Amino acid sequence: MIQATVDLNCDMGESFGTWRMGNDSELLKYVSSANIACGYHAGDPLTMQQTVKLALENGVAIGAHPGLPDLVGFGRRDMAVSAKEVYNMVLYQVGALAALAKAEGAKLHHIKPHGALYNMAATKPALAEAIAEAMYKYDPELILYGLAGSALVSAGEKLGLATASEVFADRTYQHDGTLTPRSQPDALISEPEQAVQQVVRMVTEGKVQSRQGMEVSIKADTICIHGDGPHALRFAQIINESLRAENINIAAI
Repeated sequence: MIQATVDLNCDMGESFGTWRMGNDSELLKYVSSANIACGYHAGDPLTMQQTVKLALENGVAIGAHPGLPDLVGFGRRDMAVSAKEVYNMVLYQVGALAALAKAEGAKLHHIKPHGALYNMAATKPALAEAIAEAMYKYDPELILYGLAGSALVSAGEKLGLATASEVFADRTYQHDGTLTPRSQPDALISEPEQAVQQVVRMVTEGKVQSRQGMEVSIKADTICIHGDGPHALRFAQIINESLRAENINIAAI
């Protein structure tokens, strides 16, 4: 069954200083939600503020994108962190972005963990529960974005949070529904046509083909495009156009 509306989100503000905003200003013309880095894996106060302003100008929903404290590794390396540490680092980062958003007359719409923290929470219930609890205690009205079928989505639902099952335009999948690790050569999708085919099928059929050739059932509430990818802008443009051609509306959840 074709889903009438889907959210198209992008990770943004993942640089330092407004002179290095990359494609963010152009990407915001094609997406409905922005996940803004909160300073741990990338970003700084100036970049965060500028990205919030750009999102507001484009009518794009603002979300916090908290990650592990690993600037050198861009938050994509696993760290031995406890559930308590995760709880506090998520609250800390969300609070920082929320303050900047409030100063611009905006408020947060969602929270989506970044990189290794996102992937760890997808399979480790204790970390997933820590993220969900931090979000619940900060603002239970926010929407928790998590990998479709993951422990993070389950943890959010358990607490009664609104959740969004996320799928990826530029990543390949494993037979268990997890993303192919970036350490593997076939983890990333670089061809726009392949990305579009995968996205349209996930949204209209609820299926994705794994790297092992298996058909995996998947729920697609929101589609992610990584803003730091070399093909991000082209992906955003062609995916936006292709979804609309399928009579699928693009809007924040």
